[in-house]
Amino acid sequence: MEKAYVYLRVSGLGQVDGYGFDRQEETCSAYAKAHGYEIAGIFREEGISGTKDETDRPAFQEMITSILGNGVKTVIVESMDRLARELRIQETLLIYLAAKGIDLINARTGENITQAVQADPLRKALVQIQGVFAELEKSQLVRRLSKAREQVKREKGKCEGRKGYGETEEEQAVIRRVRAMRRTRKNKTPGMTLQQIADRLNGEGIKTKSGCKWTPTQVTRILG
Repeated sequence: MEKAYVYLRVSGLGQVDGYGFDRQEETCSAYAKAHGYEIAGIFREEGISGTKDETDRPAFQEMITSILGNGVKTVIVESMDRLARELRIQETLLIYLAAKGIDLINARTGENITQAVQADPLRKALVQIQGVFAELEKSQLVRRLSKAREQVKREKGKCEGRKGYGETEEEQAVIRRVRAMRRTRKNKTPGMTLQQIADRLNGEGIKTKSGCKWTPTQVTRILG
C-alpha cells in the first residue's frame, strides 16, 4: 500500500482547537481509505495564513524534511485553499513540491495537482528550472561540508567522532518540532508528554541517530 502524508492548515489560532482540523482530517482520511493510501503522518499548520510561502510554514518544512528522509512521495490536502488561498502562493508551493517529485492530491476533487502542473508546458519548465537550482544547492552544500571536514583533519589530524543529534538540518527540524509539541499553548493547554512525542515520531517513521525507535528518555536528551 502506497504511503502518503496529510497536510492540514488553519489560519486563525482560534481554529486550532476547533472544527477546522477535524473536518480536513476526515476528508483526507476518507480519500486515502477509498484510494488505497496508508497515512504515514499528519502535519498541522497552526495559525498560519494562506498567504505565507514555504519558508514561513514550520509544519510544511517538517513534512518536506520527513519526505526527503523516508521516501514518501504523496501529500493529500482537503482542498487547494488549505494549501494556500492566494494563487501566487499556490503556484509557488506546487512548483516547489513538483521539483522534488512529490504528488499533491486534492481530496475533495480527487485531482492529482502535480500531474496537472506537469501537463502545462510553462509550469513544467518552471519545475525543471527549480529542480536544477535545488540540485545545485545540494551539490554546493556537500562540497562545503567536505571542505570543512578536510580542514578539521588538517588542523586536528582527524575528523570529529560520532556527532550528537541535531548536527544536520533534518535533525534540527525534528528538535524544533519536539520543542513545539512539548510547549504549553497560549490558552494554557499543556504540551504533549514525552511518551506522546515518542509515539508521534515513531508513528511517522522518524528514527533516532542510531536508527532505533524513540523512547521518552531519548526525547529528553534532545530537548537538552
